[in-house]
Amino acid sequence: MNIVLWIVQSVLALMFLMAGFMKALTPKDKLATKMPWVNDYPAGMVKFIGLMQLAASLGLILPWLTGIFPVLTPIAAAGLCVIMILAAAYHLRKGERKEIGINLFIFLMAVFVSYGRYKV
Repeated sequence: MNIVLWIVQSVLALMFLMAGFMKALTPKDKLATKMPWVNDYPAGMVKFIGLMQLAASLGLILPWLTGIFPVLTPIAAAGLCVIMILAAAYHLRKGERKEIGINLFIFLMAVFVSYGRYKV
């Protein structure tokens, strides 16, 4: 089970590392061409979301890997659950139902990591 948790943690961390860097470092107008949702939020909020994704991606790996405050790993995964719930609510509000499936899949991965690392 530990190997499966590490694989899921790594996949989540890479996904959110890339997404977080993109949101944190790319100007909002350039992001809008690939992610139209950014037009509904101020640039500061988009950067904040990116920074939270970066923090969560590091929190998924580093605490458990180093043994320094390993409780932060399931907390980071729970934070990603919250991000996915908010993203799904946004897509639901906009009538973008097919995007919710991706949010649900990532949510379930994050729940798996949070629960798996919490109970260990």
